[in-house]
Amino acid sequence: MAKRSIVRLLLCGAIVSAAVGLAASSVRAAKATLTVYTAIEADDLKKYAARFNEDHPDIEIKWVRDSTGVITAKLLAEKANPQADVVWGLSATSLMVLKLEGMLQPYAPKGLEKLDAAFRDRENPPAWVGMDAYVAVICFNTVEAQKKNLPRPTSWHDLTKPVYKGTIVMPNPASSGTGFLQVSAWLQGFGEVEGWKYMDALHQNMGVYTHSGSKPCTMAGAGEYPVGISFEFRGARVKKQGAPIDLVFPSEKSGWDMETTAIVKGTRNLDAVKTLVDWSVGEKAMKLYSEGYAVVAITRLSQPIENLPGNMMEHMIKNDFEWAAKNRKAILDKWQERYNAKSEPKK
Repeated sequence: MAKRSIVRLLLCGAIVSAAVGLAASSVRAAKATLTVYTAIEADDLKKYAARFNEDHPDIEIKWVRDSTGVITAKLLAEKANPQADVVWGLSATSLMVLKLEGMLQPYAPKGLEKLDAAFRDRENPPAWVGMDAYVAVICFNTVEAQKKNLPRPTSWHDLTKPVYKGTIVMPNPASSGTGFLQVSAWLQGFGEVEGWKYMDALHQNMGVYTHSGSKPCTMAGAGEYPVGISFEFRGARVKKQGAPIDLVFPSEKSGWDMETTAIVKGTRNLDAVKTLVDWSVGEKAMKLYSEGYAVVAITRLSQPIENLPGNMMEHMIKNDFEWAAKNRKAILDKWQERYNAKSEPKK
């Protein structure tokens, strides 16, 4: 009898263990994995995923990260066979290009009405929604400038003066959204003829074009080049880390773009993707973005950022994103024909 009881107990234990194992497997199987294409700064990806997973631990994010131009080109190349489920953190200009190609799934996320009108696609439902704005800035290394007797620039036109020859670095607009937003701004603000004349003159003083929007400010901070055209988020961070740089917002105002979120048409994880997009425009997400960016899509939640001016929106040009998107390919083709010889080698 004792042996039969032991056997029954062992069998019951095995059944319970199997049931627990099956239940655990079911939970694991229910966890959705989203392939998320992004150009968000690499050092922030873990933070973004962690904050999202605090509310949605059942959705795993698989990041595919590169610079804006590279991610945009990758998405376009995959048009016939999309590999991404969602884009979280790519320029509005890029998403407008994808929209024109019919690659985005329109969706009105919960809380859409709280976004500033400038931070959403005009269609109903919108093809994309905004997160935050990033703004071009000149990172000026005061120590290296003193060694080279370089004056502190106050305008974009100052950078064409012969004194700056070989001292400037900026992003290649074909690779970097930061590069493209400022090229677009020069063409919009100066007019196309004068804009190209300006870039011809600037090119004479250029040391190198990088394939990263943040790298020029990092290089300026390290003293590799005294002048780096970058964006304000990286500039504020490099300065906070102790680099001897001034952040110069030129008198003609700065180009800007916004980070945006959109659903890639054809995703097989639509419910999970909608959950992520809903979260991306919520107040918790906006507070996350406001840790680094001075202007967020729910503008009342924008917070002052250390080392950045409190009136950031006054430094931003009136931007025609649709013009920039429609003319993007022609602008990039012309830019590369004229200036690409000074770009750093691609890795």
